[in-house]
Amino acid sequence: MVAEPSTATVPPRVAGTLTRYRVMSYVVGVMLLVLVLVAVPLRYASGIPEVSKVVSPVHGFLYMVYLVAAFDLALKARWTAKGTVLVLLAGVVPFLSFWAERRVTSRVRAGQPL
Repeated sequence: MVAEPSTATVPPRVAGTLTRYRVMSYVVGVMLLVLVLVAVPLRYASGIPEVSKVVSPVHGFLYMVYLVAAFDLALKARWTAKGTVLVLLAGVVPFLSFWAERRVTSRVRAGQPL
C-alpha cells in the first residue's frame, strides 16, 4: 500500500502557498458550479436574473484571487509555463479546478514539476 506524501515533505516556503491555492481552488470550483448549475438556468430558463447578478461578480472576484494564489504557487514551486497556464485556466471549466487541485497537490508534495 502506498501512502500519500505528507505535507512535511513540502518546503516551508511552499506549504502555506499550497494551502492558499487549495482553498481558493475549491472555493472557485464551488462558485463556478453554483453559477453554471443554479444562476444561469434561473436567469435564462426562469427569467430570474437576480441570482446571476450576485453570483457572477462574486465568482469573478474569487477567480482573480485564485489566479494570484495559483501564480504565487507556480513561482515558488517552479512550474513550467505550460503547467502554470493550464492551472490558471482550470478555474473557468466546471469540475476541472477540483481535478487540477488534486494533481497539483500530489505533484507539489512529491517535489515533481508541473
